[in-house]
Amino acid sequence: MTVDVDPTVPPSGTGCVECQEGDGWWVHLRRCAHCGHIGCCDTSPAQHATAHWHETGHRYMRSFEPGEDWWWDYAEGASVAGPDLAPPDARPADQPVPAPRDRIPTNWRDLIH
Repeated sequence: MTVDVDPTVPPSGTGCVECQEGDGWWVHLRRCAHCGHIGCCDTSPAQHATAHWHETGHRYMRSFEPGEDWWWDYAEGASVAGPDLAPPDARPADQPVPAPRDRIPTNWRDLIH
């Protein structure tokens, strides 16, 4: 795993990169353990974290949710253990879920996977 993980790279931000660049929204966030890219989870409409793996081959990610420290290996489709990553290790605790608040449609529960 160590070759595919860089524990010194900070996260790319506090929200999904692609959703923030467009007009998207997310349910939960995932952090690429190779480059720090923050993407939205597979419950989110756009599933940018998984798309990041498909586009880059960066196979390891860690939850970017407060209180969660679990890892996932996309290539194996399995939970794995990983090292501590550069801070911060989660989105801000006061950031709403789903987010961003001003983009959440009223029927958001009908739109998640």
